Amino acid sequence: MDAAWTAEDEQFRREVRQFCAEHLPDSIREKVLASRPLARDDYMRWQDILAKRGWIAGFWPKEYGGCGWTPTQSYIFQEETSYAGAPWLLPFGVNYVGPVIYTFGSEAQKRRYLPGILSNEVFWCQGYSEPNAGSDLARLKTRAVREGDVYVVNGSKIWTTMAHWADWIFALVRTDPSAKPQEGISFLLIDLKSPGITIEPIKSIDGLHHFNQVFFSDVRVPVENRVGEENKGWTYAKFLLGHERVLSAEVGKAKRCLERIQQLARERGLTANARYRDRMAGFEIDVLALEWTTLRLLSAVMGGQSPGYEASILKLRGSTILQAMSEFAVDVLSADALPYQPELMLDRINVADEELTGTMGIVTEFLFQRAPTIWGGSNEIQRNIIAKHALGL
Repeated sequence: MDAAWTAEDEQFRREVRQFCAEHLPDSIREKVLASRPLARDDYMRWQDILAKRGWIAGFWPKEYGGCGWTPTQSYIFQEETSYAGAPWLLPFGVNYVGPVIYTFGSEAQKRRYLPGILSNEVFWCQGYSEPNAGSDLARLKTRAVREGDVYVVNGSKIWTTMAHWADWIFALVRTDPSAKPQEGISFLLIDLKSPGITIEPIKSIDGLHHFNQVFFSDVRVPVENRVGEENKGWTYAKFLLGHERVLSAEVGKAKRCLERIQQLARERGLTANARYRDRMAGFEIDVLALEWTTLRLLSAVMGGQSPGYEASILKLRGSTILQAMSEFAVDVLSADALPYQPELMLDRINVADEELTGTMGIVTEFLFQRAPTIWGGSNEIQRNIIAKHALGL
């Protein structure tokens, strides 16, 4: 592995860093750095800025409107924007369904759906998880019965992130219930304005509304909205999940969290405390190891290999490291972490220097970090993949 950055990589890093310094709005940066909840307009405003620059889907091939970034450039972009305090680039359109469409979709689907993702005009969400199925997607039961030129969809999806903001959902549905669990599944693109769709909010442990349950009652979806072959959706789902897990390392965010904890410790006179120093040394080693593991995977990808179980390692370690750091940040806050009223934080969402809302943002992050170890295939699923494919168990 050659871990040295090329001159082009270094120039690209400077370019992204300068762009963030000049174009990332302060009001959004302050919310992100304080771990306060963002509104839909915050995400869309930043993504509009990226779309105008042509960077919203930089890693897409140029023929589909991307920049053709190398995996290394994609990593640099993610690290620099995250470290600068930019919002999480919503992945549902750009990182998930977009690559599925330009890889497996028809020419008509490419022409119809890709422009709306590139222009940030169409908001997508992901319909994978279901009640009683969890991370075991092979158990999904949402049915799609073909009637001529349409599928009639019935069932529900759960933990659907940001569905209340979305325009479209890409969903896995069972089109052949007699087939083996991983077979008989198809990949549909569904307009959320279709009659028969109901979206119910799920309030998470932080008291905020990120997730939803989406119900389908005799929803008629044109057959032309099916990506790829009927009953071959499992293949496209695995392709999508590989993208999702590679993105889950979040090295830039981890580095930012380290600095935030250091700032909190200085404010509270804890930097000489032996326990604090021991924990911080452990985190710094963990983040460094995560970064090198990510770079090693990128090196393999640029050498022509596809990410396999290594993507599961990134998902497992990236989520557990951030979860542990969010817990330690609350430990550093000590009794200051006890007041927590999310509705108050929403009221004062733009008050950057307000101490109470600042500490509540850290508690929000601590509570929210329960989710990443579950989504994208729970960490128990990732351990099974690593055990089977890396260790041969």
